[in-house]
Amino acid sequence: MFSGIVEEAAQVVAIEQDKGNIHLTMQCSFVNELKIDQSVAHNGVCLTVVSITDDTYTVTAIQETLDRSNLGFLKAGDKVNLERSMMMNGRLDGHIVQGHVDQTAVCTEVKEADGSWYYTFEYEFDKEMARQGYMTVEKGSVCVNGVSLTVCNSTQNSFQVAIIPYTYEFTNFHQIQQGTVVNLEFDIVGKYISKMMQFR
Repeated sequence: MFSGIVEEAAQVVAIEQDKGNIHLTMQCSFVNELKIDQSVAHNGVCLTVVSITDDTYTVTAIQETLDRSNLGFLKAGDKVNLERSMMMNGRLDGHIVQGHVDQTAVCTEVKEADGSWYYTFEYEFDKEMARQGYMTVEKGSVCVNGVSLTVCNSTQNSFQVAIIPYTYEFTNFHQIQQGTVVNLEFDIVGKYISKMMQFR
């Protein structure tokens, strides 16, 4: 379980193809605090630490993960948003995030707004999936590349988010531009409510 509050935008140092899987090796400031079998969200995707060196760690992404996320597009040098699993003895500063990416979206516009930025994202709309809560709602929560954000200007297949300077600098949002593919996780609370409504 995660909160969508990114700890660090860390660098990919190596990518190894292994049949249908890829092994991602990351370099980050808290490597010495990690342990084998620990869960870490990478651009919102929960992956398990499989090996650790003095200054790097490695996780494995399977084909299902690559099909649903942007991890297959990564290359050495790219920045990835990292978050370790949530501790239950603190505040929930973002929203409930599972680390299970639902699908990708494409950035269609980045607009500067007097020191902040508005990003517009479009995603493939599926009516049946929307009935099950795979959608955005005005002022609701959405997770984009592992970042907990508030939705504005929600439409059937698109939405905007406002990014403050801190988020812009300390996550990989500063690398997102028109055409960039990002990961989406829709709000789990909305999914449960939508599902329950079908059985009324």
